Amino acid sequence: MSAPLHQPSAFAGRVETPLLASELLRGNRAGDPHEREVAVYLPPGAGEGGERLPQVWLLAAYTGNARGFLETHPWRRGVVARYDAEVAAGRAPRAILVLPDCFTRFGGSQYVDSDFLGPYESYLVREVAPFVDANYPVREGPRAVTGKSSGGFGALRLGLRHPERFGAVGSISGDVAFEDSLGPELLGMLRGLIPYEGDPARFLEAFAAEPDLSGDGHAVINALAMAACYSPNSESPLGFDLPVDLRTGARIERVWRRWLAFDPLNAVADHAANLKRLRLLHLECGLRDEYHLQWGTRRLSDRLRELGVPHDHEEHEGGHRGLDHRLLALLPKLVSALDA
Repeated sequence: MSAPLHQPSAFAGRVETPLLASELLRGNRAGDPHEREVAVYLPPGAGEGGERLPQVWLLAAYTGNARGFLETHPWRRGVVARYDAEVAAGRAPRAILVLPDCFTRFGGSQYVDSDFLGPYESYLVREVAPFVDANYPVREGPRAVTGKSSGGFGALRLGLRHPERFGAVGSISGDVAFEDSLGPELLGMLRGLIPYEGDPARFLEAFAAEPDLSGDGHAVINALAMAACYSPNSESPLGFDLPVDLRTGARIERVWRRWLAFDPLNAVADHAANLKRLRLLHLECGLRDEYHLQWGTRRLSDRLRELGVPHDHEEHEGGHRGLDHRLLALLPKLVSALDA
């Protein structure tokens, strides 16, 4: 079953949006749906004459979803529509794009397994990947994966943990150096909780009724989402633990250490052998990134170099937003790596 696109004629190729009923996500404690859309873009004539195409997965950023990649408004054409135009004009290599839905009521899943939100990493590896392989004319072998921000973090995590399935990785402004990027968000969360008497449960109740990311709203839901991903706790009233004291802002080290285990600066050391198996590992970040990820990406590149992991590291003049053109430019590089 596929939900109709607003403008299917906007593509020279076609987009399908089948629903996948996930057994792994069924019954998740967050109450999010287990039936998920898996959007798939196929270039013109895909599969004709026995053609098998490489596949590239696009992972949405935090608070985004796969539908954002499919925007067809004439003034705001999304990555898929722009890629489709390049393919139709013969300026980009042909590939099948896969856009999985891993959105949650907290704004995202970080593409990791969480006892509270659900096992989204396992969902992608054990359910979405076999589903795409069985139903679309994709080439055998590893696929590419990329994304921006949380999507870049998810792409890197899939590559370092599952190189046999994800052989080419592109992380654009991916989350890294949590002390620099998430540390300030935790203090912003405390400020944003003041109208709720410092009670995250009261904030979540109000947010569910009327989501508001203005002011410190983004910092609050962002910090709570990261806690739901990185430090779930079935015995906590919230379902997760926060790494700061809600009254003083003091760091709770036992919880913070759980977060730091996910930080790529730390995780790459335990998975260096897997990273060396990748056909491409691409890192990039804007020099004006508002979450200070440019500095962490530099440190991550240095760490990879120390570990002997081949990779590309690029910087540009932009910030954290408005980076669709960077993602579009990276797609041919990922496809080329798979072809090699």
